[in-house]
Amino acid sequence: MRVVIVEDEPLLIIRIKRFVEAILGQDLTKVSTFNNLDDAEEHLVENEVDVLLLDLNLQGHDGFELLKNQVAKAFHTVVISAYGEKALEAFDYGVLDFIEKPCSQQRLEKAFSRITDNTLRTHYGCRYLSVKSNHELDLIAVNDVTHIQATGHYTHLFLKHANTPRLHSKSVEKIMAILPQQFERVHRSHIVNMNYVSSLTVEPGGRYAAKLITDALIPIGRTKYQTLKGRFENGSLKTDV
Repeated sequence: MRVVIVEDEPLLIIRIKRFVEAILGQDLTKVSTFNNLDDAEEHLVENEVDVLLLDLNLQGHDGFELLKNQVAKAFHTVVISAYGEKALEAFDYGVLDFIEKPCSQQRLEKAFSRITDNTLRTHYGCRYLSVKSNHELDLIAVNDVTHIQATGHYTHLFLKHANTPRLHSKSVEKIMAILPQQFERVHRSHIVNMNYVSSLTVEPGGRYAAKLITDALIPIGRTKYQTLKGRFENGSLKTDV
């Protein structure tokens, strides 16, 4: 795993680096440290990264600028900051976790567990997904996303008012980890915003699908179909769009 630490306090850099090395052990490929946003952003642009550990206040500069510029990338971001009041805003932009200083090894290990275990999701879901188009960063409201489909190591976002899906750099596993609770992974290649599901169907050949209010049919795995069918029948699954 390739980790980048962006922090301007030398002792904290040493401390966090030591935690990362202890947590990841042999799974750690490389850890890079930066004490300013410009050098960190240059590194993120030019190198493959798996995890960014980001402070929000670096020598008086706002770490949110780096977060907003780089959040469309494939890596996960964990914010480590003394400004706990910024947590919800950070989650809005798709960070995986927010750790309030002082950071302990146990708390950082919990954040890394969300990276390595795809079944663990944050209690907060992002409000926006960022995609890059023609060197511009577009923020897409997650409430406008009807479903998501894996495309190799990337994903396609399908929107309720657009005919063409948008390409996102995160894999289906990574994007699932930051989505709010109304999103369900119904198939190994498909995530559905359940607020857009109008019905569940059994297609010819015994295949299962979710029919969306946009008329799209999304394949569902057999086990997931039985779970969702029970939720439909007891009324706990309702559209809210």
